[in-house]
Amino acid sequence: MKLLRYGAPGSERPGLIDARGIIRDLSGIVADIDRLTLTRKGLAELRALDPSALPVVEQGVRLGPPVAHVRHFIAVGLNYTDHALETDTPIPAEPVIFSKAPSCIVGPDDDIVMPRDSQRLDWEVEVAVVIGDHAFEIPEEHSLSVVAGYLLCHDVSEREFQIHRGGQWIKGKSAPSFGPLGPWLVTPDEIMDPQNIKLWLSVNGEQRQSGSTAKMIFPFKHLISYISKFMALEPGDVITTGTPHGVGLGMKPPTFLKVGDVVELGADGLGRQRQTVVKHLAAG
Repeated sequence: MKLLRYGAPGSERPGLIDARGIIRDLSGIVADIDRLTLTRKGLAELRALDPSALPVVEQGVRLGPPVAHVRHFIAVGLNYTDHALETDTPIPAEPVIFSKAPSCIVGPDDDIVMPRDSQRLDWEVEVAVVIGDHAFEIPEEHSLSVVAGYLLCHDVSEREFQIHRGGQWIKGKSAPSFGPLGPWLVTPDEIMDPQNIKLWLSVNGEQRQSGSTAKMIFPFKHLISYISKFMALEPGDVITTGTPHGVGLGMKPPTFLKVGDVVELGADGLGRQRQTVVKHLAAG
């Protein structure tokens, strides 16, 4: 299945995409695509539906983030060898884990808002997993069983905040709009091999990133098991799993986003995103 949420920001409704690519409304079936819907039981109930019996959603509607009420947005850094090398960072012996504030999550085509003091706004195309079952200290051989789905993630990053302002990476990863997700969540039965997903990103029509999850240092099953050693994972948690080479920080000379730039990104089977960088507007 492909699950999504559509409508104005803050008022999204749940939906799915039928076999013909038509969005169908799920609001008569579930309240939202959230931790209750994403459990094994919840997904099984949705699979039993006849999509053709659901109301059709008008074309051109805004798509929001596919998962509602995310309580924990976990990220993995330096998970592709070529990305670690381009940023002059040692290849990690264990996964580098940090958090993004859930308040940074937006829809796949919403604007990226440049923070007021931003100097080094960067791009990162990634594949994320969404958890569908409680997992604590789960063995690696069973870890993929708790995945509710996969989705495209843009891990927008402010490198000045991340690297030069002290403390943890979360400061450079969490501004509003720094977490575009979607356009949809794809359940595992539609992903033949999660470790063979091609992903790409372009800025103003020029390709900057091209890679494959086949080149991840730590694969999905290892990441889920590893993270669950330190914290309990719950339905609706999002784990974004790192980016391939080609980020602005790694260019010679380093090149960063500016107001008016258009970023497009995509991944096999997971759809594509398009964002425009806009200026921060002071409140009031």
